[in-house]
Amino acid sequence: MCPTPAPDGRHCGSPRAPHRPRPLRVATTSPSRLLRAGQTGRCRRCGYRIDLYQRHDQRPIALHPAELATADVPESCRWHLSGGIAYPHGDNSAWCRIPHAVLCPHRTPTCQAGPRIEAIRCQLAVRTRRLIDTGVLTPAPPATPQPVPPTEGPDRPVVQLLLCRYLAQQRLEDLRCVAQTRHRHRCPNPVLASVGPAGMWKLLPTTAQHGQLALSDALMAIYDLSHLSYGEQLRWRTQRCPAHAAVPGAADLALACWEPFDPLLHAAHIHTHLPHS
Repeated sequence: MCPTPAPDGRHCGSPRAPHRPRPLRVATTSPSRLLRAGQTGRCRRCGYRIDLYQRHDQRPIALHPAELATADVPESCRWHLSGGIAYPHGDNSAWCRIPHAVLCPHRTPTCQAGPRIEAIRCQLAVRTRRLIDTGVLTPAPPATPQPVPPTEGPDRPVVQLLLCRYLAQQRLEDLRCVAQTRHRHRCPNPVLASVGPAGMWKLLPTTAQHGQLALSDALMAIYDLSHLSYGEQLRWRTQRCPAHAAVPGAADLALACWEPFDPLLHAAHIHTHLPHS
């Protein structure tokens, strides 16, 4: 027996209001402009789902999607969320989040794991093996630094802006605006505008961070934006196209791909030749 569909606009003899989806909004007091919608991904090594968040030091981090009991997680691996920002310690609750890198079966454990952590790693290892055997997953090979020809820009350039240096996750030409459009999709426009002020490639000294060992007085290729206006540098830092830079209330659909540059940790991305020379 099949039910008779109700006529349009009515439900059991009563008018039915049309369903209007509510737009996602970001609170003005939120420390992050990032919408949580769509901020999930898959680990390239094991294929398991991960939640992407921004850390307190503006670096991205991939967290395990489920909370774990605090007693089962080592103190150095406990994370909690506050206002959309991830902090590397507990919040005195019985539950916490844990980085995916601690549970990924294709990574070397970074801390002394307990029975509960080892059990989850074994479950993910079995799931990963099933995905590989069925051809669903092809693990990503380990990244090896490749020499950059002097006629091409580096794959991960170092950019200087707002008195800081940042390491980009992709080429400058491939940097894409992270703002949300009216159709709730990510903006397809590039950050590097075809018209207007632009940065300059320079050979600048490689300096160490505060508290680090002194480095040799070498020169490295840096895309310098420090001569631009504050608003233009802020547009690059928030990774927005010129159109969305003029709309400060627009939310973000992705994390800005900037990582604070550390000459010791990122030595493989230091290049001594200027591009296009």
